[in-house]
Amino acid sequence: MATTRRDYYEILGLSRDADDRAIKSSFRRLARELHPDVSDHPEAHERFREAAEAYEVLSKRETRELYDRYGHDGLRTGGFRPTDFDLGNFADIFSAFFGDDLFGGMGGRSGRSARGADLLAEVEIDLVEAAEGVARQVPFPVVVACATCGGNGAAPGTSPVTCSACDGLGRIQSVSNSLFGQVLRTQGCARCGGTGQTVESPCHDCSGTGRQTAQRELDVEIPRGIHDGQRIRISGEGHAGALGGRAGDVYVLVHVRPDPRFVREGNDIISSVDLTMTQAALGAMVQVATLEGEAELEFEPGTQPGEIRVLRGKGMPVLQGRGFGDHRVLVNVAVPGHLSDEQRQLLEEFARSEHDRNYGSDGGLFGKIRSAFR
Repeated sequence: MATTRRDYYEILGLSRDADDRAIKSSFRRLARELHPDVSDHPEAHERFREAAEAYEVLSKRETRELYDRYGHDGLRTGGFRPTDFDLGNFADIFSAFFGDDLFGGMGGRSGRSARGADLLAEVEIDLVEAAEGVARQVPFPVVVACATCGGNGAAPGTSPVTCSACDGLGRIQSVSNSLFGQVLRTQGCARCGGTGQTVESPCHDCSGTGRQTAQRELDVEIPRGIHDGQRIRISGEGHAGALGGRAGDVYVLVHVRPDPRFVREGNDIISSVDLTMTQAALGAMVQVATLEGEAELEFEPGTQPGEIRVLRGKGMPVLQGRGFGDHRVLVNVAVPGHLSDEQRQLLEEFARSEHDRNYGSDGGLFGKIRSAFR
């Protein structure tokens, strides 16, 4: 049976208006208390993962905005997946979040492969394409492993060697005296960049970096019902990692172009139809635009401006779910502005014959328009 996921702000003990500093401070405190290396609480492992996931979402503007607006479902449909951290090393998990200088430079293990960075690609589609779902080729520049050296940065026939400055540790410690006694400082090795290895014979194609920039295209399936500004995550297609590390992810940001015929509100579609004064009074069959093409609607005699015709199930499909929204057609009655003498005489004759029974209370135009937008 599915369980209800806890609110991320509740997990970190924060209010919803907490700033970045408070979010980081709260996670540091919880991490010190809950990491399995330092806590014997039976649920420490799971609670630490929960706190790490909450921090991962709330510390990034894009994911925090998505969560604030749509909650856990918004994150899921936006392509977010929690990072799968290895909790076996206390220093490594903190380094992943805050960098190597936390707690006085308690860095992770040197020489480890580093995961590649994520990247953002963008694609633009029409509203009708968003309703139907569409496949698009999305181009983007990406850092890939050098084919010549296999990603280690060394010329063919050679290999990286242990850094002589840090003896392969990737970091250097120094002791200095102060008024408070001796202070131990740890910092990344400048010579090897913290990898613990140096390249004596660099690869000519990548200049020893082990990576190159390339142009790539991905076939991306955009699901029907997607909203403007949502992202699709494609795992392992981002920038190549250092020292053969796993590639990052690609986040495809989807822009849905506005359609001049429609307004989207959630999964509902709103449009308008223009009736002439005589069509509204006498009734008419009129063609209206829908997401599926033109449809013929019959309007009864006496149709009033602001009336709403609801086309059930003709709106946008529910993203990653079942069902459809509705299409609401708002009636606008056009009043003629240029009359011939004969037309004016006919209207004046009608005006002399009309009476109160020709008109009735219908709730008011403003109320009708407001109900179209709920």
